[in-house]
Amino acid sequence: MSLTRHEPANPRLQRSELAVPGSQPALFQKALDGEADCVFLDLEDAVAPADKEQARKHVVAGLLQHDWKGRGKAVSVRVNGIDTHYMYRDVVDVVEQAGHRLDVVLVPKVGVPADVYLVDALLTQIEAARNIPHRIGIEVLIETALGLANVEAIAQSSRRLEAMHFGVADLAASLRARTVSIGGLNPDYPGDQWHAALARMVTACRAYGLRAIDGPYGDFKDPEGYLAAARRAAALGFEGKWAIHPSQIALANDVFTPPPPEVERARRILSALDEAARAGRGAAQLDGRMIDAASARMARNVVEIAAAIAARKGAAPSLAATRA
Repeated sequence: MSLTRHEPANPRLQRSELAVPGSQPALFQKALDGEADCVFLDLEDAVAPADKEQARKHVVAGLLQHDWKGRGKAVSVRVNGIDTHYMYRDVVDVVEQAGHRLDVVLVPKVGVPADVYLVDALLTQIEAARNIPHRIGIEVLIETALGLANVEAIAQSSRRLEAMHFGVADLAASLRARTVSIGGLNPDYPGDQWHAALARMVTACRAYGLRAIDGPYGDFKDPEGYLAAARRAAALGFEGKWAIHPSQIALANDVFTPPPPEVERARRILSALDEAARAGRGAAQLDGRMIDAASARMARNVVEIAAAIAARKGAAPSLAATRA
């Protein structure tokens, strides 16, 4: 293994990420009561221009009024793009007034590392001025041709950066790709037209210690299509997927939760390798198959995710604790 190593970002369970329009505060309580691991309150695409300022006020109130952390959820706010005049007020107003209740700022349409630097600088100044007791994370949406072309550089742009999200709809528009549905497959393409982009993004994330999250699937009345998209992402190494409708939350949680037999086998692998190490061996056999250090790394990933899921139910140590 290379001597160059990028430590994993702040660990966070993120199997399902529910999108909630900031202009609809009536939905905040439903999001709080739901089963999504993470919720992002949206100030960008889900909010019409005429409603942007009021939505910002709703989001501040929603962060202050609801106990997101107490309900085991991470909460973020998707600000408007830095090419708009809404963005700076999104960051300043939300973080100055409610930053102590905020986990993450989600930045859309990131194209170059400097886009992240701008948000980082604003957060650093506001945190210092307002004595916010924790460092607010940054997550970015890779959803333009420019962002995808620079994905490796963006992945190294800030110590606050925790995750990248794959924004398939805007990426399709940026690439002028022909699509039949947001996140779905085009039958004219022999396979998955998004595979190359997904693989490149997840590779950049894993190289630099970030989480990789798949974005939306537009047809919420097509659970089979959603499941297929989620399974493709999970097979590549993604940790979770957006839910643009509450009905998609359980689907995401199911796909990105390791099944009990897989968790049990992972534990057996770690136990067998521990026993082999005590006997002075670097490899072992389990169920007629050779296992080694690479097997241990894969098994440890499964066990850590299972521990984080149990922790959300109050039954086991947190994901951060398992990595300590």
